[in-house]
Amino acid sequence: MTPPFPALARRSLLSGAALLATQAPPAFAQAPVSLQFTQRINEANAGTVGVIAGGVDGTYIRIAADLAAVLDNGNALRVVAMIGRGSLQNIQDIVLLRGVDVGIVQSDALAFARRNRLVPGADNLIQYIAKLYDEEIHLLARPGINTMQDLAGQLVNVDLVGSGTAMTASLMFEALGLELRTAHDVQDVALTRLRNGEIAAMVFVAGKPARLFASLGADSGLHFLPITPTSALMETYLPAMLTTADYPALIPAEGVQTIAVGAVMAVYAWTPGSERHRKVARFVEALQSRFEEFLRPPRHPKWREVNLAAQVPGWVRFDHNARPAPRRVVDGG
Repeated sequence: MTPPFPALARRSLLSGAALLATQAPPAFAQAPVSLQFTQRINEANAGTVGVIAGGVDGTYIRIAADLAAVLDNGNALRVVAMIGRGSLQNIQDIVLLRGVDVGIVQSDALAFARRNRLVPGADNLIQYIAKLYDEEIHLLARPGINTMQDLAGQLVNVDLVGSGTAMTASLMFEALGLELRTAHDVQDVALTRLRNGEIAAMVFVAGKPARLFASLGADSGLHFLPITPTSALMETYLPAMLTTADYPALIPAEGVQTIAVGAVMAVYAWTPGSERHRKVARFVEALQSRFEEFLRPPRHPKWREVNLAAQVPGWVRFDHNARPAPRRVVDGG
């Protein structure tokens, strides 16, 4: 595959010694590297697949940690889970950052990146391994805010700029015709501000139950606002429910209506036959062959919603069985 813009040159493959030289302190980089140590570097990197996820309070990083725990197999396959900055940044990191092969993103992120030209050639550079599960949109409000219409003109936290939550919140409020003011604090800070009454509400897109809300009791006065799945919202999202089983202290017996967006395991479209394509192919094969292990405790409950064969509209699936195209022989006569 020919990179569509110069920044992609940063993803070029390096030998073990060269990689060490680029990342080591200057004094160490100038020291001679023995053949034996170079071999150890190459062996350590031979099966490494980098997975960029989300923040520490979200579901993505727990899914990535599960991938590392189940699939790690010494140097043959090692999954390195990385904290990310959200779906839109993950899309860019898959393309631009060395060492990142796979990223967990919202299913609407690729269309958003394509429409806003965040990554030139995104259609050719980003594919998917599997649809994972649906992520519920949590809209947590302070006392006195009882409907979404009450948020008009209010200050609402939508997570960091470039995050999946910020993207989805923008699309959701636009579809509903709601004009409000937005804050961009990280989610734990936003929760503190919400409890102090500094903001009216906060949006958090995460697979339920989200650990961020686990410590909230009924005495907090906070509550989830219902999100009605209008026809405009259903063009992109799915209807969902938050239940008492998810958040016993915050949800009434009848539950709270909301909407959900799919989570996707995205991947860089490595050229078949390349070293990185072979690594990711081994990762996919291990995921498929050991998938039953993800369905048992202590793995995240969201794994039980995963269907590895499910299609993702608007995305191209990564072909782990692909082989290099045969070389053309030109008749010189």
